[in-house]
Amino acid sequence: MRERRDETPRAWTPRTDLGRKVAAGEVTSMEQVLKSGAKVLEPEIVDVLLPDLKDEVLEVSSTQRMTACGRKMQMRAIAVVGNRNGAIAVGVGKGRETREAVAEAIRDAKKHVTIIQLGCGSWECGCGTPHSILQEANGKSGTTQITLKPAPRGIGIVAGKVTRKVLELVGVKDAWTFAKGRTRNKLNTSIATIKALETLGHLKKGKAWQEPTEEQPVEQPAAETEAAAQ
Repeated sequence: MRERRDETPRAWTPRTDLGRKVAAGEVTSMEQVLKSGAKVLEPEIVDVLLPDLKDEVLEVSSTQRMTACGRKMQMRAIAVVGNRNGAIAVGVGKGRETREAVAEAIRDAKKHVTIIQLGCGSWECGCGTPHSILQEANGKSGTTQITLKPAPRGIGIVAGKVTRKVLELVGVKDAWTFAKGRTRNKLNTSIATIKALETLGHLKKGKAWQEPTEEQPVEQPAAETEAAAQ
């Protein structure tokens, strides 16, 4: 009989510079992490900065591969995490058991969290509250294409099962969606939905956050430059 593992959470010991800054209180929000362009390598960082993060399992399936000793079976899980206030991510994990695969998928998703800008972009509403998206957005992953459109309050989320879960976890309450391609692929559908949300003006990493300090001169054609010199 196998012994039951102790599932009590262990104390977190940061192993990266970003983790040590979060543990010391120097970094207090996920926005600071995205602005700095630092890569999140420890899921515990997101646990500290976004304690209200929720997770949803989209799919659990079995995989097989041939080895020298025969077939090796594993479980594969797809999970989405979000705080219903702009934070969203999707992850994939594998393990010998379903529980291990789901836990690994959640950990993988936490390493890729991004912040989405919500709003009210429907001409029929104009309430100004962040219940929908700002404008029409398109995303693609593989052969799956997702189009999101803002909807007035009270419409709800008109979407398929996977797209609905992603929009609910990010905080969208009203939206119209259109899908093309192989929508049965839940991973591609969730990634395409998140890519569409990212086009709305999410928090980008690195140089995208550096605002220009001085106006760059406009380059003139060579002919005009020579004429001005004469």
